[in-house]
Amino acid sequence: MKDFLCGKKFNFLYSVLAVALMWAAWLIAGAVVKNEYLVAPFAPSAREFFALFANAFFWKALGRTVLRTLAAFVISFAAALLCACLSSLFAPFAHFMRPIAALFRSLPTMAVLLLILVWLTPTSAPVAVALLVLFPMIYSQLYEGILGVDGDLLQMAKVYDFTAAQKLAYVYLPHIMPPTVVNVGVNLSFGLKIIISAEVMASTYTAIGGMMSEAQNYINLPRLAALTLVAVLFGIVIEAAFSALSRTAFKRQRGEI
Repeated sequence: MKDFLCGKKFNFLYSVLAVALMWAAWLIAGAVVKNEYLVAPFAPSAREFFALFANAFFWKALGRTVLRTLAAFVISFAAALLCACLSSLFAPFAHFMRPIAALFRSLPTMAVLLLILVWLTPTSAPVAVALLVLFPMIYSQLYEGILGVDGDLLQMAKVYDFTAAQKLAYVYLPHIMPPTVVNVGVNLSFGLKIIISAEVMASTYTAIGGMMSEAQNYINLPRLAALTLVAVLFGIVIEAAFSALSRTAFKRQRGEI
């Protein structure tokens, strides 16, 4: 019975049930409060949501926000990968990176944004903030993934005198690739949230965060709810896509494809 209830079909139904419950909670909150300036009514929010896709400025703003997210992620990933490789090769460098990563993780995001806005423009400040948040997270993921490689595999590579390139191709990459692909989706989704939050604080023009800030200034809760829903759905799609890609990578690794 337990296995039956945990089947793939039921897993999908549980997800649908969760969405239905959140939708019901929204409807109930609106019906109880009965104040569109406190809780965005569902029907106007739905109309605003679909109207966004016919708005040329929305697509331009979404494109700019996505580009900022990609820029922050690519730079963070490249720097984190380099530092993780150096940390795995040289223990002193790992000890050098430990307090730096801890410092970056503990920085208050919004306070840092206010400082960065003194030095940078509202268009570049969100990217800088996302870099500070994403780098220590990605560094820890990659470093732990490299350290988690099976010692027997490394010993085998040593016995067969693998070159550095062969170790990378046949030992490290097959081990860290699937979880890294999943983490890419999670980190991109999280980076999108950080970018949008920073855009709101910085009132970045031509950005999803800037549109949210404008909607909040004019107390347009349906527009704000619609933009929030777009950001949430976009993040879910990113995570789902990379999760599916990771499952494919696992199957290829096991020779099932």
